[in-house]
Amino acid sequence: MTDFPTFILAQINPIVGDLAYNFSKIEKVWGDHDTDNTLIIFPELVTCGYPPEDLVLKSFFMDRIHAHIEQLCEDNKKRKSSILLSTPWRHEGTLYNAAHAITGGKITDTVFKNRLANGDVFDEPRIFEKGPLPEPVEFNGKKLGIMICEDMWRPAAALHLAKQGAEILIVTNASPYETDKQNRRYDLARGHIDATGLPFIYVNQICGQDELVFDGGSFVMDAEKNITHHLPSFEECIASTADEIKTFPAKRLEESMYQAVTLGLRDYIQKNNFPGILLGLSGGIDSALSAAIAADAIGPEKVRCVMMPSPFTSKESLEDAKECAELLGVSYETISIDPAMKAFEEMVPDLDGLAHENMQSRARGLTLMSLSNQTGYMVLSTGNKSEVAVGYATLYGDMCGGFNALKDLYKTQVYALSKWRNEQSMVIPNRILTKAPSAELREDQTDQDSLPPYDVLDDILECLIEKDMGLNRISAKGYDLETIQKVWTLLDRAEYKRRQAPPGPKVTRKAFGKDRRYPMTCGFIGNIEKA
Repeated sequence: MTDFPTFILAQINPIVGDLAYNFSKIEKVWGDHDTDNTLIIFPELVTCGYPPEDLVLKSFFMDRIHAHIEQLCEDNKKRKSSILLSTPWRHEGTLYNAAHAITGGKITDTVFKNRLANGDVFDEPRIFEKGPLPEPVEFNGKKLGIMICEDMWRPAAALHLAKQGAEILIVTNASPYETDKQNRRYDLARGHIDATGLPFIYVNQICGQDELVFDGGSFVMDAEKNITHHLPSFEECIASTADEIKTFPAKRLEESMYQAVTLGLRDYIQKNNFPGILLGLSGGIDSALSAAIAADAIGPEKVRCVMMPSPFTSKESLEDAKECAELLGVSYETISIDPAMKAFEEMVPDLDGLAHENMQSRARGLTLMSLSNQTGYMVLSTGNKSEVAVGYATLYGDMCGGFNALKDLYKTQVYALSKWRNEQSMVIPNRILTKAPSAELREDQTDQDSLPPYDVLDDILECLIEKDMGLNRISAKGYDLETIQKVWTLLDRAEYKRRQAPPGPKVTRKAFGKDRRYPMTCGFIGNIEKA
């Protein structure tokens, strides 16, 4: 790419709605890379952060964005370099997802997003209008083909730009992480290069934003489909095409998933100004992995773990929780829920069975939320996707919390990530990894008393949730119809619980929440003959 301008890939972490912060980051990057024949490329909607959702429907919010961009132009009239700045933009009374080329204090060109994301977690058509197919933008004698995120996922924009004389394709992105997402991006880039013969630049946002994690991984491909520059995933990075940039080897799946949930938790805590994290450490695998993620996200000194034993808590669980806390270096204490149990047993006579089990979970939830009120620390919920899917979670009990790092991780993935984390340094005692999972809410209880083995359960759940498969296709994998129907029934009946669950980072193709909009009242459960 020696005959092209120098491109700066600005893979930065904005904060949704914090315009002053975002524009200060833009200013700093611009000031640090102010050289002739240079274009700095920022991620999608970097001015306000992505996704801004209904913020952009507030006219005064858009007024401030316009004012900030006017001031940005005024303050940078004498810059040698130029920027490609993606932003929400009002044009002739219509709201667009746009990208401005800014040179010498002026907006020289504006491109509007043609294909609006409308599926999975996104519904851009409710806030933005569709723009026309983009035209090339001239910069220092070169014609740049600029696409905004979703325009990359279909061929129309790239083909149109090539026909209009574009010499390179540039994509400004806010593309959230999913397992194997990066390979899909590479494939799309190669497909566009095959179709147009043009080199390709992809600049992605890096951040955790509510339930989304944007993983960065920005890259440059030449016209022969070689990756010439590759920025790291899950961290901010500014890189120039004029420099030799080492490429980063593909991460193990467990590593990328772990980094995704850690980034999601870190940004949620830091951007919402929580002083620390509080969680119940039970001696089980879910709370142990949650504690490890929390310690890695914000530092062990800001993590407070509480063991809340009952008469059903085993000696092994007490030992394992204490050892895990010591290995992580987090704060650890024990608060028995015996007094609360006795009070509830007196308040509600003949409390037994499931009601007695859920009471214990709610006593623990009440304890953690009271400690949270005292300290300001955010309670981290620790339920995994398998349990939340089938309703093996207690409202106002173990579902209490402000965030759940494991929300989109199946139980088998929890074990896989725990083993990977221990390969980096031992933080989870081996016995936690090998003992039978149990909520310890009654004598000799294990999860498998009423559920299929987790490898079976998780595969069936993935068939139902991510793949939307019916009974006949799932049973063809060797599972009996009774087991499939039981899991399906549990999944549907627990929808009302999931509507009240805390947020957590999306890592699979279909997470609970915006990804999977399922009715709470649904009669299809009783009518699924070979569905």
